[in-house]
Amino acid sequence: MFFYGQSLSLIGTWMQRLAVGWLVYRLTNSALWLGVVSFAGQIPCFFLTAFGGVAADRYNKQRLLIMTQSLAMVQALILALLVLTNKEAVWHLIILNIFLGTIYAFDMPTRQAFVVEMVDKREDLGNAIALNSSMVNVARLLGPSVAGLLVATAGEGVCFLVNAASYFAVIVSLFLMRVNPAKARLEKATAWQQIKGGLRYAFGFAPIKYIILLLAVVSITGMPYVVLMPIFARDILHGGPSTLGFLMGASGVGALVGAGYLARRKTVLGLGKVIALAACLFGVGIIGFSLSTLMWISILFVLLTGLGMMILMASANTILQTIVEDDMRGRVMSFYVTAFLGVAPFGSLLAGTLAHRIGATHTLLIGGVCCILGSVLFAIKLPSIRRIARPVYVKKGIIPQVATGIQTAAELSMPPEDGL
Repeated sequence: MFFYGQSLSLIGTWMQRLAVGWLVYRLTNSALWLGVVSFAGQIPCFFLTAFGGVAADRYNKQRLLIMTQSLAMVQALILALLVLTNKEAVWHLIILNIFLGTIYAFDMPTRQAFVVEMVDKREDLGNAIALNSSMVNVARLLGPSVAGLLVATAGEGVCFLVNAASYFAVIVSLFLMRVNPAKARLEKATAWQQIKGGLRYAFGFAPIKYIILLLAVVSITGMPYVVLMPIFARDILHGGPSTLGFLMGASGVGALVGAGYLARRKTVLGLGKVIALAACLFGVGIIGFSLSTLMWISILFVLLTGLGMMILMASANTILQTIVEDDMRGRVMSFYVTAFLGVAPFGSLLAGTLAHRIGATHTLLIGGVCCILGSVLFAIKLPSIRRIARPVYVKKGIIPQVATGIQTAAELSMPPEDGL
């Protein structure tokens, strides 16, 4: 029920994301305003996601998700009404994006932590996360493609209306689901104290710390390629909304391939190396896309960025979900969301400003190089990360193959860092 409900809803969500970007660029013809509107939608995640993690640790996750999805539906309806009545303005988009970003600050860490409650066997967790990622990326493939056609034929308002209607699917599925929720802990500590405790736990443990730092680097320097994509679609590739839809759809295809690869993996063994390679692949894709002036070449490199991004996100998610203590799960996943989405507004604002001054091509080129450098630094730290992570996996016994793999490696005199 979660899979089918979210799949329908996420198609609408990706339709809205494309339509908002195109609407902003149509109204302003400004790369700077693209960055500002994106900044407005993402900055609440930076300040509020940690509180969302505390809420996920304290309260019933299923009820929280029903609340957040209902509020997101209201936001989409307001946006649709403004555009369909021709009363839209950039300041409307900024306010509504702030509202939606606030909702997501509580929705995303709760949704990430809720996945564990739906999975009965911990050894299936990695596959469930990959399945969840494939769901997101099927929507990422279909949503922008449909949105590009709808914007070209009916306008952005129809996309927003379809997105509002799509929320019914996930809300109904959440009401119908029957799960065994984790017992909420009665906390005497304040939210601030819990956040500080979560930060000490996450950044005092090297595997979590370095994964979160790499995600933050990639988010700030690399993810703004999505914000600047309308510029490439219209001004460099000389296309329209459908061109933008095809580009974002290609990114979805790459991400779907990456999710399929991870769904077939049976163990977390080797995911540390996969994370480093995925970040490097993401950077290479961005550099290639920034230099391309031909549609088919651009599509190939965007597909590469989607592949790298998905493998990076889902692999990091799997390691964090399997290594974290249960009572810290909501907070650690909130730091994961903050690292990937919460710091993104600063990257969007920086990218919009740089693109305004030095051009979108040079901006993405710099971002791609930074992603590659981040992957190299993570690879350098990987041996020490593995040594620290292995005893935790053995102690927790979360995935039996991990312990077996370590024993086999020892018997074959393999290097001790091959555990992760």
